[in-house]
Amino acid sequence: MKIFRPHPSPVSDDPLPVIDHKAYVTLSEEEKKLYRPVNSQYEKLPRICIVFYALALVSLILYISFCLSPAFADFFNLHISAVGRTFLHLLTSPLPFSLGEACIWLLPLILVLALVYAVSKRCDTWKSALSYLGILLSVIALVFSMFTLNFAAGYRGTGLDQKLGLEQKPVDASALYETADMLRKQINRESAGIAYTEDGFSVMPYSLEEMNRKLNAAYRDFCDHHDFITHVDSRVKPVLASEAMSYLHITGVYTFFTGEANINVQFPDYTIPYTAAHEMAHQRGIAREDEANFVAFLICASSDDAYIRYSGYVNLYEYLVSALADADYNRFALVHSQLSYLVQGEMSAYNRFFATYEDSKSSEISETVNNGFLQSQGTPGTVSYGMVVDLAVAYFQESPENHG
Repeated sequence: MKIFRPHPSPVSDDPLPVIDHKAYVTLSEEEKKLYRPVNSQYEKLPRICIVFYALALVSLILYISFCLSPAFADFFNLHISAVGRTFLHLLTSPLPFSLGEACIWLLPLILVLALVYAVSKRCDTWKSALSYLGILLSVIALVFSMFTLNFAAGYRGTGLDQKLGLEQKPVDASALYETADMLRKQINRESAGIAYTEDGFSVMPYSLEEMNRKLNAAYRDFCDHHDFITHVDSRVKPVLASEAMSYLHITGVYTFFTGEANINVQFPDYTIPYTAAHEMAHQRGIAREDEANFVAFLICASSDDAYIRYSGYVNLYEYLVSALADADYNRFALVHSQLSYLVQGEMSAYNRFFATYEDSKSSEISETVNNGFLQSQGTPGTVSYGMVVDLAVAYFQESPENHG
């Protein structure tokens, strides 16, 4: 609130009081001449905000450098960003809840409170109002810096196909059919030891914590054999508002500003290990969605646990047969008819489960926002999730004798 002090005058026994703006406007014109306005204490931008803006400028230069040099983006992602991601993960991992989820759901309330505070405390002068706006924008600058320093390089580096030594070729219906059939054989083998409920769903035979431990073990082995991904034991966190996330069609999310891998635990069991491995891939610097999908498959397929392998094969198979059905429905019908009837039942059960959330309006908004963000990072958008098909075909055709 703006305040007014009396002009300097000889010391008197009855000095004039300091008054606020409300009292000042009630004075007569002669009385007002005795006072001078004092600048609001909020008219100066805090120094920490200047630091945030300077950091954002450096981050912008780095971001442009990532776009210009994939090699530099790879170096930064592996050696610099990995430190930031690990620090954030270690900072938030002990929390029994997802800090990232809490921030997302509390954001509307935070914005309302910020507006109320601005109107009641920070808008007594134009300078104080502009200073407050500068503070809010500096927070956005800080978020941009965190994204750039910890995650953005992963979108601009060399492709996963190059890192794995895969040769991607145009994918036709024959290649899709052959790959889907190899996956189908693997699924049939893995499903032999899986337990299913009466409603058709398979059952993950251990807790989320045990699944997390098994995935970390698979990631450790993968990192030992691939130098483009950083090793860190991480913790997957279940989302408390999984029901709401289901209506948004979100199975998992990596919050780069807290370093947390969050998963929707309301979805069927067979999707959870694969989704967890996907979000854990983001934690380790695999930013593009198709690449995170494929790394998730590689991790699941290499696990020493049958259910995790089953999760990886079935989820990748669903991407493959979706593309195959569009390319050649007859071949899709042929390969799918040879899939274990128990797995077919699980997929049918999933369709019944998802029907509740399929036509939600909120999912359209979520899809639009996610698509816009992904496109801003140089990817084709949400369709990039399905581009895992191209990586899968290249991988399985590289050495089909190991996957039949």
